[in-house]
Amino acid sequence: MAPVRTLIVDDSPTMRGLIKACLSDDPGIEVVGTAGDPYEAREDLKALYPDVNTLDVEMQRKDGISILEKLMRLRPTPVIMVSTLTHKGAAASIQALSMGAFECVGKPNPAEGPEGFARLRTLIKQAAQSRAYKVRPTAVCSTERVTITPNRNVIAIGSSTGGVEALVTVLSQFPQNCPPTVITPHMPPNFTKSLSERRD
Repeated sequence: MAPVRTLIVDDSPTMRGLIKACLSDDPGIEVVGTAGDPYEAREDLKALYPDVNTLDVEMQRKDGISILEKLMRLRPTPVIMVSTLTHKGAAASIQALSMGAFECVGKPNPAEGPEGFARLRTLIKQAAQSRAYKVRPTAVCSTERVTITPNRNVIAIGSSTGGVEALVTVLSQFPQNCPPTVITPHMPPNFTKSLSERRD
């Protein structure tokens, strides 16, 4: 199989270097370019046609969510968001996952070196094999009234970071008086707080 052509977008030269060093160790991945801001990224996306992009969530000149929105609208491509996992970053990451980002990973401490991004290699190869993305419009909760007889049953939903978009689709179809429902998301604590606030 041909290597996965990957573009790295991050406004930190240190992080770009760490990510590139980590990915370059894998013969199944080819780093075709790095971009330090959204404007460089826009030109690289047009010229390089990467298979997968890594995208910083928080950047100075323009946030990663804005880039993701345009990318998914104009040329849907698997994207892995890279976040500091701060509360602000987690909220943006949940938004990105809802918009169709493949996954979100945390930034390691620079002292960890390239191996701090070791999981990213696997995710990039998984993303390259995923189906093409289609951004779904944000769904509005159904106004349908369904007669529900209370009983001892509840609906239980389990999901991971890859299930954020699916949760939007499923929950948007629930009637206003839906049965009691519990959701157990398997993701970092900062993400679960942002997820619950966004779903609320």
